[in-house]
Amino acid sequence: MTAPLLNVENLKTYFHTEDGVVKAVDDVSFAVAEGQTLGIVGESGSGKSVTSLSIMRLLEGTGRIESGRIALLERDLVGLPEPAMRAVRGKEVSMIFQEPMSSLNPVFTVGHQVMEAIILHQNVSKSEARQRTIDLFREVGIPNPEQRVDSYPHQMSGGQKQRVMIAMALSCNPKLLIADEPTTALDVTIQAQILDIIRRLRDTRGMSILFITHDLGVIAEIADHVAVMYAGKIVEYGPVLDIFSSPQHPYTKGLLACRPRLETKYRRLPTVSDFMTSEKTKDGEVRVVERKLTDADMNRFATDGRPRRLHPKGELNAMGHPPEQAEWPADVQFVAEDEAPLLRVENLQVHFPVRRGLLMRVVDHVRAVDGISFNVYRGQTLGLVGESGCGKTTAGRAILRLIEPTAGKVWFDGVDLGELHAAALRETRRRLQIIFQDPYGSMNPRMTIES
Repeated sequence: MTAPLLNVENLKTYFHTEDGVVKAVDDVSFAVAEGQTLGIVGESGSGKSVTSLSIMRLLEGTGRIESGRIALLERDLVGLPEPAMRAVRGKEVSMIFQEPMSSLNPVFTVGHQVMEAIILHQNVSKSEARQRTIDLFREVGIPNPEQRVDSYPHQMSGGQKQRVMIAMALSCNPKLLIADEPTTALDVTIQAQILDIIRRLRDTRGMSILFITHDLGVIAEIADHVAVMYAGKIVEYGPVLDIFSSPQHPYTKGLLACRPRLETKYRRLPTVSDFMTSEKTKDGEVRVVERKLTDADMNRFATDGRPRRLHPKGELNAMGHPPEQAEWPADVQFVAEDEAPLLRVENLQVHFPVRRGLLMRVVDHVRAVDGISFNVYRGQTLGLVGESGCGKTTAGRAILRLIEPTAGKVWFDGVDLGELHAAALRETRRRLQIIFQDPYGSMNPRMTIES
């Protein structure tokens, strides 16, 4: 019988903190055969990423492998000296990280960063490394690779940066590719493209893939086998079709039950804790008990919570959605005609100048946001949806004046934000907050979370 490409046996990775030992990965075992894709799925904090970092030997701080075996091509990586492990990384096993903006160096071009890996591991000339980089960019679907090779990370969209990370991971033809939530920060259309690229490269190159995600839909699309992780342990493991059609563990059942169904109008989305309870035993183990929900329990997800708040009927008519011509759910409420919006955006524009030449003259503009208008009323949720690069994030930043709009007006609670000076704007921002897409780039690594 052929040995698996990757064989992890009884892996234990612990973090030693002032408050005690955190068993991030606790006695985990699995195998990945040649040409196979194993998906590891679980919620945030389940130990998925720590498992991948243990395989790569990239643990930082107080984390360390306590015991276990990680065999790649029957060679144990746990006891491998660091110089030998550096040779393994990139050449035999590579990793695509979750957030490309945090993984790419902003002061170097993307081409330089891929070329660096090729030169380090393959001992080729700079010109040959550049040509290989261009070929890789073309292979992963980056448009105009001859020009894009000289771009900096901030000049590329999120989907393009993730393609660069895939090209970098593939630059030395690894036998195993670890993909740690590579599509989490991307919209669904770009996510589908990235999954297609990974699938195609797996089939054409004959690679094995360890795919880590919290998204069961992604696992169903790409994986052959799946390992479900909870509290540092693998609680269920098997072929993906078996796990999806006949889950055995309460946690797996809970994950599958949490998927929103199109035929159900939810007022509150179910969570895993609705379907199971967990408690720590005296010996520190986590005991999971399945919670059986009745039809009445399930019905509460569709009936509990506040009603939907739609725009005033006159405003819906003006937008081309006459209320009398639509069938509305029973829980719909319309905002009163005389109620003022909490947030009013009118003809908002954000244009970025394109400069060229020795004197950097403006030769064109990128119309990131080009004349959008909408209202948001108190207690209402307005969804702003679109593909990567359509202007959603730029609109949000312009509303808060984190970037200055080119034109247009924004009123918050009757106050024109464009007329506010710095001190007044800072005071208003206490009531007008934004959650950024990338938590790594939003939080100061030199300060505690509390500070």
